[in-house]
Amino acid sequence: MQNKNRSQLEFVVLMAALMSIVSLSIDALLPALPIIGNHIGSLGATENQKLITTIFLGLGVGQLIFGPLSDSFGRKPVIYIGFGVFVIASIICVTTRNFEMMLFGRVLQGIGLSAPRTMSIAIVRDSYSGDHMAKILSVVVMTFILVPVIAPMLGQFLLLTFGWKSIFNFTLIFGLAVIVWFWRRQPETLHDEYKKKFNLSIFKSGTIEFLKLKPAIIYTLLSGLITGSFMVYLSTSQQIFQEQYNLGEYFPYIFASLAITIGLSTYLNSALVMRFGMRNLVNLALIAFVSVSFIYVVLFWSGKNPRIEILIVFFMLQFASVAFLFGNYRALAMEPMGHIAGIGAALNGFISTLMAVPIANYIGSFVKTSVLPLFIGFFITGAVAMVLFYSLKKPVRIKPV
Repeated sequence: MQNKNRSQLEFVVLMAALMSIVSLSIDALLPALPIIGNHIGSLGATENQKLITTIFLGLGVGQLIFGPLSDSFGRKPVIYIGFGVFVIASIICVTTRNFEMMLFGRVLQGIGLSAPRTMSIAIVRDSYSGDHMAKILSVVVMTFILVPVIAPMLGQFLLLTFGWKSIFNFTLIFGLAVIVWFWRRQPETLHDEYKKKFNLSIFKSGTIEFLKLKPAIIYTLLSGLITGSFMVYLSTSQQIFQEQYNLGEYFPYIFASLAITIGLSTYLNSALVMRFGMRNLVNLALIAFVSVSFIYVVLFWSGKNPRIEILIVFFMLQFASVAFLFGNYRALAMEPMGHIAGIGAALNGFISTLMAVPIANYIGSFVKTSVLPLFIGFFITGAVAMVLFYSLKKPVRIKPV
């Protein structure tokens, strides 16, 4: 059943809800990492980080499967298939007592969730273009970020009240409600003229077209760098606040305050992008991202952690710049790929995630007794991003499709 009379507000919230299943599967689990680690025989906090990074690995791989399929069969059927995979993966996670099998379940969860995550972006690209697309994506991301605000608190409540398995069960129920809403209200957005006959060469031809678009490649690499640096924070935040600062009971609230910072900054981006343009905002945000991390490294080079209030201020400044980068990077990468939106979104997500997971695992391995390695990672990834960004001296103007 389809309903073409939904408002733009409902469209934005629905796209954000599809993406938020991913966020809920990651952030709600953070308070439970030590307990889950003990249950499945994890060797410690560093190993527990893999319960977060492996789902991102699945998100990257899954996009290569579902992206091309969606260009042939449509966005909606692919989302239904992906959610089915997610259901199977969640059952694996709640029934195993083996660390490796749990990691497999998390990878499989990521593969399944890559469908709604990728298709929500492809659907936005099907429906909008240019700075208007960036505005819509910014609002989608802002709404999507409301989930990390409440997810750790929700996860902690479920953990203390019903046990860690209830976190997986709740995510399943929430996902099912979103899928039903999507089925009833969202029409198919893949235009008939863009449908491609499915064969094994469809991915090859789409990849060749993608590789011809230098801006798409550069902005995809930039997405990988910023996603990797932010993923380090996601995978180590529980360890930093609960173990380094002994603030376990306050962890959900600290995490929420930082998520609110990202949400407000993303909203500001949506308000400014139509006036100043995506590239100009990215330029300023990159300068801020590198500058904040550099100042932290200089001030706290000894490795001794600052007071929690100072750390939170640095995180807020860092993530405010991240908010301006996330949506704009993705929109700039997708702008020239309207004719291959499904494969384009898949390649963008796969390459950026393929970069992000090893970046997060490597930097995260150093975050043991100090936050300094995290900010060194921010600085290095930001500096590399600036070099790549300035290699595109002038924005390429593409006529909206």
